[in-house]
Amino acid sequence: MPLFETERLIARKLSHQDVPMLTAMLSDPEVMKFSVRGVCDEEATRKFVDWCLECYASHGIGPWALCEKESGNFIGFCGVGPEMVGDVEEINLGYRLARRFWHQGYAKEAVKGVLRYAFDQKHCESVIVIIEPEHTASVRVTEKVGFEDYTIREFHARPVRVYRMSCGDWALHNKLL
Repeated sequence: MPLFETERLIARKLSHQDVPMLTAMLSDPEVMKFSVRGVCDEEATRKFVDWCLECYASHGIGPWALCEKESGNFIGFCGVGPEMVGDVEEINLGYRLARRFWHQGYAKEAVKGVLRYAFDQKHCESVIVIIEPEHTASVRVTEKVGFEDYTIREFHARPVRVYRMSCGDWALHNKLL
């Protein structure tokens, strides 16, 4: 059952049926280049799906499967979920797309859909994005959807940018579009 749709995508909850496609994507070193966990085998992917299912049950949010409307193809995931940053639990936005779906505008489209869902349906107060500065593609996506200011922090022993958008920022950004 879809949680939300965008022009070209359908977002739904991940399930254990997604493990083979998800493993193929998460075992790709290029896809996982900026992941703090590195590439994932099938067991690690199952644990990730288990964590997603726990997030859905405990928070009503989590990373969601992304499928093309036209073909039904699984292209990756995007969502918001709980993340400890220092001593504070934040709502963190993250995504991964299979490499053959890069450079087609899907990341920006998915992130905008997730933010709309997080702020308008789930009433999140704020959402953060944690990005390594060298991950220029994700920096561009993040800034294009309206994240502006960031702080530099250490996260999993790496320097990262932590962007934040409040619900008010989201509303203002969308009035300007």
